[in-house]
Amino acid sequence: MHRYRSHTCAALNKSAVGETARLSGWVHRVRDHGGVLFIDLRDHYGMTQVVADPDSAAFAAAEKVRGEWVIRVDGKVRARTEETVNSNMATGEIELYAEEIEILSASKELPVPVFGEPDYPEDLRLKYRFLDLRRETLHANIVKRTQIIAEMRKAMGESGFTEYSTPILTASSPEGARDFLVPSRIHPGNFYALPQAPQQYKQLLMASGFDRYFQIAPCFRDEDPRADRLPGEFYQLDLEMSFVEQEDILTTMEPVIRDVFKAFAKGKPVTEDFPRIPYDVALRKYGSDKPDLRNPIEMEAVTEHFAGSGFKVFANMIAKDEKVEVWAIPAKTGGSRAFCDRMNSWAQSQGQPGLGYIFWRKEGEEITGAGPLAKNIGPERTDAVRQQLGLEEGDACFFVAGFPDQFVKFAGEARTRVGDELELTDKERFALCWIVDFPFYEWNEDDKRIDFAHNPFSMPQGGLEALKSADGDEGLLALKAFQYDMVCNGFEIASGGIRNHSPETMIAAFGHAGLGAEVVEERFGGLYRAFQYGVPPHGGMAAGIDRIVMLLVGAKNLREVTLFPMNQQAQDLLMSAPAEASPAQLRELGLRILPQKKD
Repeated sequence: MHRYRSHTCAALNKSAVGETARLSGWVHRVRDHGGVLFIDLRDHYGMTQVVADPDSAAFAAAEKVRGEWVIRVDGKVRARTEETVNSNMATGEIELYAEEIEILSASKELPVPVFGEPDYPEDLRLKYRFLDLRRETLHANIVKRTQIIAEMRKAMGESGFTEYSTPILTASSPEGARDFLVPSRIHPGNFYALPQAPQQYKQLLMASGFDRYFQIAPCFRDEDPRADRLPGEFYQLDLEMSFVEQEDILTTMEPVIRDVFKAFAKGKPVTEDFPRIPYDVALRKYGSDKPDLRNPIEMEAVTEHFAGSGFKVFANMIAKDEKVEVWAIPAKTGGSRAFCDRMNSWAQSQGQPGLGYIFWRKEGEEITGAGPLAKNIGPERTDAVRQQLGLEEGDACFFVAGFPDQFVKFAGEARTRVGDELELTDKERFALCWIVDFPFYEWNEDDKRIDFAHNPFSMPQGGLEALKSADGDEGLLALKAFQYDMVCNGFEIASGGIRNHSPETMIAAFGHAGLGAEVVEERFGGLYRAFQYGVPPHGGMAAGIDRIVMLLVGAKNLREVTLFPMNQQAQDLLMSAPAEASPAQLRELGLRILPQKKD
């Protein structure tokens, strides 16, 4: 028999009754039932109940063991009595009657619990992550993550892609975040950068004739953490294709991601045909470029119903500037003053002056509007709003007014709030879509200049001619990119684009963003040179693995699907990183640390 086990803690069943078995694992818990000891023994695979009574030669050892001790147990497999069968366990029909117990490793008193799922301080959990990872839910999440990645690899292979690995030490590149820099010992004063994404390398692979590339790629960005973004590093399903247009990439990758979701959705519905929503439409309907389509609320402009009305706050704004709009957020079933007042109070808590509303009720045979706005604009306009939005008795509507680019974020948050409060949002499905036609440029208010809105390597719709014929800043800001995001349940889970593979177009695009030809050649020399020697039209995307796993396992935080994450201050509490370098290390790199100025 093997030194430590003949079976795992999930392998024994009724067919093994009467056999001798050897198990090793952690003591999950010990229960004393009238002098008979029951030990739940746990390993990576599952759990088996071990029994030791005073007649067992193993009883003395069983009395010593405590939670999280590691032990080996030899014993006889017995069938449980009918009333003690545990249908929630794979091994619930049997138990192992202990004949010998060997203590392999004792455990000190635990600083964080392993049994159950109590809410515990995060920094303590991260410091003792090796214990935290023993918890059932977190352990299962990590296993599920590996299964999801394996399914991605399988699907990509079946779609004709080949996996290639790209360098980790590379040059600094503007991907929209800060780089992690690595000093070079051999070239003092010079630095490598950890890749924010394999963007340039995968484009160079297309120039090298490799066609369909993919990689489960580590990416490094020195940016502030949040619930849906970890500090330091993350992983993405990175891919690129040659001789393709935007439609080719969407139709290739939609079934890959859809089928991955279906494989792990636990029966929850998954969108079959992903809607393709232009960026501008997404903002106007949902107040976000990553809309949660489980929420059925669609916003509409109702400016005409308030223009020249008795509600002077809105009417005066509209009269003063033709760019002012009024948007409606319909709220089916929200037609009570109590709910409307709650929403108004919430808006004020968000720094807004309030949130205007109308709710409808029946008076005799008539559906009439109620609330301050209804009184001010009158019954005809109130009913016109109701009919435009398809609202009925018992429904409500909220209104925001001003310049859309200034209130769109708040409007989107209000839409989400209404959907959640009224339980209109269907939490039991995965709603996926594509957002397309992103702006190519945006206005950088800090520097008072044009800047790239998203990925600087994307192709503008219309190509070089569109860049040349754009009429000033306003014309450039109207340009769209061959760029797209995949969104699921309010999270951006993938982003990509058709690449700008023309050297002349590349120079023109960067030129409008204030980067001259010499800067492009210096900062993107490899890519720029490759484009001089025959490069296919190409494009691709990258899907965020961490976010996809988070959605599929129902976690609220990326730290619940990652093995050894940092905390919110970008510290690895388990390994005590970042840490000071020794004077010898700094001398070898030709570096010294300057004292930080105190505020």
